[in-house]
Amino acid sequence: ASSEELKAAYRRLCMLYHPDKHRDPELKSQAERLFNLVHQAYEVLSDPQTRAIYDIYGKRGLEMEGWEVVERRRTPAEIREEYERLQREREERRLQQRTNPKGTISVGIDATDLFDRYEEEYEDVSGSGFPQIEINKMHISQSIEAPLTASDTAILSGSLSTQNGNGGGSINFALRRVTSAKGWGELEFGAGDLQGPLFGLKLFRNLTPRCFVTTNCALQFSSRGIRPGLTTVLARNLDKNTVGYLQWRWGIQSAMNTSIVRDTKTSHFTVALQLGIPHSFALISYQHKFQDDDQTRVKGSLKAGFFGTVVEYGAERKISRHSVLGAVVSVGVPQGVSLKVKELEKQRESTATDILQKKQEAEAAVRLMQESVRRIIEAEESRMGLIIVNAWYGKFVSDRSKRHERVKAIDVTVPLQCLVRDSKLILTEASKAGLPGFYDPCVGEEKNLKVLYQFRGVLHQVMALDSEALRIPKQSHRIDTDG
Repeated sequence: ASSEELKAAYRRLCMLYHPDKHRDPELKSQAERLFNLVHQAYEVLSDPQTRAIYDIYGKRGLEMEGWEVVERRRTPAEIREEYERLQREREERRLQQRTNPKGTISVGIDATDLFDRYEEEYEDVSGSGFPQIEINKMHISQSIEAPLTASDTAILSGSLSTQNGNGGGSINFALRRVTSAKGWGELEFGAGDLQGPLFGLKLFRNLTPRCFVTTNCALQFSSRGIRPGLTTVLARNLDKNTVGYLQWRWGIQSAMNTSIVRDTKTSHFTVALQLGIPHSFALISYQHKFQDDDQTRVKGSLKAGFFGTVVEYGAERKISRHSVLGAVVSVGVPQGVSLKVKELEKQRESTATDILQKKQEAEAAVRLMQESVRRIIEAEESRMGLIIVNAWYGKFVSDRSKRHERVKAIDVTVPLQCLVRDSKLILTEASKAGLPGFYDPCVGEEKNLKVLYQFRGVLHQVMALDSEALRIPKQSHRIDTDG
């Protein structure tokens, strides 16, 4: 049919099915339906591109999403090729909607040398003028979902982490069932090389249209026995964009936490307060969301507690259809300055067997270091360089009210001297327990590294937190002997 024939047929059918020509309610309703169908058909057939799609694929071709961005005036062969491409994209979207894949790659960058360098007054070592930047942490995680029935879903997830050459991984399987419009339950099974098997049960329930509660029970199995844990969260919508949370956690890292979260189209604001073991803190954070195609966001936060104070600022943006890249700079007391690229910390817990094994490995390593340490000391003494006089790692009791507690520390003078290079000792922001010749003498307790050293014939002393980056020598460590 030519375009003139289409127009003539369209006018004739419009006059025939126009709703205003019918007074009977039932006839009027049928006329409206037919009138709309005629109008839709004319819209398709009067456009050369959509008519070509209909001629090749029929109505199913018109239902394909994406034609609106296709260049007009294409040939039937080009339209067929475009249709097949759009069909592949739709199948990919359907697969992603079914499996809901999620993944994260996080990298920790140690840029200590950019911010904290020892001011040397003697001849620099060759190549020392360039700051050293290293990747010392990496974490990769992935999860997929598989709907089994209308109410049952299986979830498989796994993760791998490495930090300063040491790493591990875990895998989890969960089965979720939607019990009603108000709630669901989930069973979880997990295992990893750092911890034993895990069994968990999570329940969610809407108490009112504005209030819900979640409960998570977990049993962690290890060679030291079973470690139970219980977490309960009560939440209430305070208004359209604000939610208040009350959380109680018992067992592993017991704590009570309250927080208020406000999330709008342009911002995200959080204020929280936690009382717990081992950490109590107050937190305030703000994130601004730019309304651009890259979904750019800038954020900042302030966190203060018994561990010190940390200020973080950073940004993130969408770099592809399914990927987001973010970076955060963290400035803290006493932790110092660090750069995180989607960093995800992972705590470790050693069993009694592992502790004994690591102690034996550390003692063997110290014995093997003796000859190298002797040569290092001779070289350092010849140029009045860096000599480790004494070094201890572990738990130290400085509070008089805690004098009854036993000091748990090990002598690490030899392994620390073995790490000295060109009158410098550099330790990155990580637990010292992973260093050669070290082991954890008090698992689960706060630890420090205490060092008494000599540089240019002058005594220096420093005490650093377990995960704090350390660079010696430094002028601030010098012991004042004027008095």
